[in-house]
Amino acid sequence: MSTMGNSTNIFWQESPVGKLERQKLLNQKGCVVWITGLSGSGKSTLACSLSRELHTRGKLSYILDGDNVRHGLNKDLGFKAEDRTENIRRVGEVAKLFADAGLICIASLISPYRKDRDACRAMLPDAFIEVFMNMPLALCEERDPKGLYKLARAGKIKGFTGIDDPYEPPLNCEIELNQKDGVCPTPSAMAEEVVTYLEDKGYLQD
Repeated sequence: MSTMGNSTNIFWQESPVGKLERQKLLNQKGCVVWITGLSGSGKSTLACSLSRELHTRGKLSYILDGDNVRHGLNKDLGFKAEDRTENIRRVGEVAKLFADAGLICIASLISPYRKDRDACRAMLPDAFIEVFMNMPLALCEERDPKGLYKLARAGKIKGFTGIDDPYEPPLNCEIELNQKDGVCPTPSAMAEEVVTYLEDKGYLQD
């Protein structure tokens, strides 16, 4: 008998088709590309560009976007610290399932707290690629694609990451993307850097 969390009398059901068989079918290795950074740093733009580039190479991926999951899976969560933690935990569990299915899961979330991202890494010790969009706050605030920084500065949004709530940058991320000589790389250039990493590490082949 197994007891996990608050659930009792549950048992793990093994699948007749294993992870290696699924990966062989897709000719790729399941993994999670976790894109983290401030609002406006370009996470969603990179996620979309990366997904498109993988598709052109015949590789199956799926994007878990931070805003999108709050429309359904996590619509009951707010932005308090404990809600942010639960938000990331749920996305991490779903991302783990996608990776187990053999997909390249692209998770695009601010995910401001290091301990929460590290908890997701612990779920996928051999298949977690952390991509840090290390863009200056000034640039993100200048872009302000959703108008959220303006609202935060006006005091209309409380607990906004980078303004009155902290962002804890990764300490040992696999990929760090930043400006070069004050110029932000194009989405396609950043996507190519991630794809090159995936190729080098053998994720794009069985």
